[in-house]
Amino acid sequence: MANTAVADADSGLTGAELAARYGLTVAGERPTLAGYTRQLWSYRHFIAAYANAKMVAAFATARLGRVWQVLTPLTNAAIYYLIFGVILNTKGEIPNFIAYLCVGLFIFNFTQTAVVQGTQSISGNLGLVRALHFPRASLPISVTLTQFQHLLTAMIVLVGIVLVTGEPLTLEWLLVIPALLLQSVFNVGMALGMARLGAKVTDLKQLMPFITRTWMYASGVLYSVENFARHLPGWAQTIIEANPLLIYIELVRHALLESSPLTSSPTRLWLVGAAWALVAFLGGYVYFWRGEQEYGRG
Repeated sequence: MANTAVADADSGLTGAELAARYGLTVAGERPTLAGYTRQLWSYRHFIAAYANAKMVAAFATARLGRVWQVLTPLTNAAIYYLIFGVILNTKGEIPNFIAYLCVGLFIFNFTQTAVVQGTQSISGNLGLVRALHFPRASLPISVTLTQFQHLLTAMIVLVGIVLVTGEPLTLEWLLVIPALLLQSVFNVGMALGMARLGAKVTDLKQLMPFITRTWMYASGVLYSVENFARHLPGWAQTIIEANPLLIYIELVRHALLESSPLTSSPTRLWLVGAAWALVAFLGGYVYFWRGEQEYGRG
């Protein structure tokens, strides 16, 4: 009799009304933005453990292991110093060109690697995505966390280079901390956005080396930023000066180097850097969340 009564009560309801009555939801339905954020927070230990595992695995087969975290940027710096500093003789334009170059390379590499690996964080982990249920944003966020740990090691070397090349230790060095935090927030947003693009356009990873190389030349890594004003028309100079990587590189250079040339005032650099971090993070996060139910399908 009880089953008959329940059946009679349900007989006039639509499928949606029945689902609502019994608390059923659509399989794979995207959660609300607030709900998704709570899920991510509950997976914070997984994100940290996954980032640590990726960092250890990256150098597991190399004899020198994590020493390559330092050797790679230092080798790049030596090559670029030879080409741009010696052969093209740009070192005469900039006081302490060695430190200037190393700051640019170390800071640029932080974002470059986070963006490139973020592009493949979903498409390169389809087995994990299809096998386990977890908020997919965990993967690009863990990529940025891994690169941040690499950066901390590299910064120890960078500080040594700056001191050895004659820069004095001042209170302004503390400004490196908020500058790197802003850049880290920017990197998370970029990794999230590129992760969704990389999942939809799998050939994007083939284009990334060309994109990042162009980005490096537009970020004043290898030569004085004063060249932009000397060789570019006004509209192009304005675009270049808004380049977020140029902003973060200049903020760190201004903190560590006494006579580093800047494209604009430090106050403007901080304001633009904070704006880029906010826009990139919110934009990348919302853009990635909107595709949550698509990842690993098709």
